[in-house]
Amino acid sequence: MSIEFKTPLHVGTPNIGDRTLFLEYVDQMFDRRWLTNHGELVAEFENQLKDYLGVRHCVVMCSGTIALEIATRAMGLTGEVILPALTFVATAHALQWQGITPVFCDIDPETLCLNPAEVEQLISPRTTGILGVHVYGRGCDVHGLQAVADAHQIQLLFDAAHAFGNTLNGKKIGGFGECEVFSFHATKFFNSFEGGVVATNNDALVEKIRLMQNFGFSSWDRVDHIGTNGKMTEVCAAMGLANFQSVDKFRAINQRNRDRYAQRIETIPGLRLVEHCAVEDRSAANAQYVVVEVLEDYPLSRDELMERLHAENILVRRYFWPGCHRMEPYKTLHPHVGSRLPFTEDILERILLFPTGEAISMPIIDRIFARVKQWI
Repeated sequence: MSIEFKTPLHVGTPNIGDRTLFLEYVDQMFDRRWLTNHGELVAEFENQLKDYLGVRHCVVMCSGTIALEIATRAMGLTGEVILPALTFVATAHALQWQGITPVFCDIDPETLCLNPAEVEQLISPRTTGILGVHVYGRGCDVHGLQAVADAHQIQLLFDAAHAFGNTLNGKKIGGFGECEVFSFHATKFFNSFEGGVVATNNDALVEKIRLMQNFGFSSWDRVDHIGTNGKMTEVCAAMGLANFQSVDKFRAINQRNRDRYAQRIETIPGLRLVEHCAVEDRSAANAQYVVVEVLEDYPLSRDELMERLHAENILVRRYFWPGCHRMEPYKTLHPHVGSRLPFTEDILERILLFPTGEAISMPIIDRIFARVKQWI
């Protein structure tokens, strides 16, 4: 049998907006001879993000991971921080890198996000924070997590890498907790080549974050805080500004693709499309992940289906298999933690992510599922 797709179909193929506009921004950058260190493009990008997310402050960074590291350090987190194992490993690494112990918590099987009741069971005298993740873009139970944080006098922040532009009960994600961190990596539906941002309404926190992202400099010759180099370059800000003009288009393409996937999956017993948001938030959802659950009554296992799709150059992914708790150094440091994560371990063995974005069209989706139907 011939390979269905000569060019591989990837999860996370970059969306690219108006190239002409991007090059205009780059020309401005070259004309000013200002390539980094808080140039005009970075300032403009931060202002647009602040308005879009409806928050008082946005600080763009060179990556979402660095943004998360700086945010947690600026918050003064130490000891233990509770987070899900169902997330990209960078969420846990951002803590471990700073000597903070990630404490993995089970998820709500409905939302796939942290279960506040489970979080409360894991709080110890060493716990200083909760790091919620809006998994696959679906909003956490932010109010339940905030109630737990308040009751135990610990801090709450969110990894919102999957959720740019999304809403929760009609409110834009970005203003919950002490801060929220977004990623603008090339694989995200909205990208700045590489980058991230900390969004917050906390005036004191943002002062620390700005110091820490630039080696602690408060002026040309004065250092007031320990810091690192977390700055975004002007060329990345140029890409972000150019792509900003296409955010609505990117979201519409993803929503269109997801609707087509839903139509095709409905006809195949044993496959289920995982909800990416609550009903009231669908119109704003970025739909950047198409998550399919392979149930027991499907004739192939999840991994068998993945292998057959890969053989056709349809490069589905098992995000975020096998879970952070089964990756190093966590599986060595905490070898038995999986016993308290039954819902996490169950879903990780059953989900596949399918390609979407600008590179995917409805005819391509039809061809993908014509193949899948042949294997029933």
